[in-house]
Amino acid sequence: MKPFLKYFSHVLIHLRKDLRLEWRSRDAINGMLFFALLVVVVFGLAFDPTGFPTTTRQISGGILWVAILFASITALNQSWNREQRNQVLEAQRMAPSPASALFLGKAIANMLFVLLIEAVLAPIFVIFFNLHPLGDTRLFALILPLGTWALVVNGTFFTALGLRARNRELLLPLLLLPISLPALLAMVQSTTGVLTGELDALQIHSWISQLAGYDIIFTTVCLLLFETVLNAE
Repeated sequence: MKPFLKYFSHVLIHLRKDLRLEWRSRDAINGMLFFALLVVVVFGLAFDPTGFPTTTRQISGGILWVAILFASITALNQSWNREQRNQVLEAQRMAPSPASALFLGKAIANMLFVLLIEAVLAPIFVIFFNLHPLGDTRLFALILPLGTWALVVNGTFFTALGLRARNRELLLPLLLLPISLPALLAMVQSTTGVLTGELDALQIHSWISQLAGYDIIFTTVCLLLFETVLNAE
């Protein structure tokens, strides 16, 4: 029990540090919010949501996750920049805390930032697209956190992997988008199923289960490989 509590305390230290820095600068949150709102407005102006309610429900799930995906990339590209200033990342390498605790703390912080944007974006999205979900909206309490974690955990890992790359801003989407396709499919299908009511509860839970399995697998892989990535020259 003691090793677990010690590990958890290291995660909390890194988490508090990232939350405190973001609270002071608000760089990631402002960038994500602007980009997400821009996507919603552009798609909203592209067609008339009130004229085709059925079509709107069918495509809104994809639009929502596109907005969240690209907003997340905006924040993830900045997530390790603070660690490179004043050789903070070098100090992290020499710290006695596990490397995976640094990764987990930063991934949780990134997830909290994205969830905050989702909380602001969701009501605007519903109003702007005149959405009236026909399914069980309580399932969004599972779909949104699981889908967000799938994007954030891989994004945090690949951003660290590309720290030494010359074009790391381009490297993240090139790595993240292909490997996130199974998760994106589950996110869009389950979200669309809730909005349209065309999928029964068993089918939606099947997509949610696949998304949860994806999260477990890639979280484990990222935690195991992060120390190698952190100490790579």
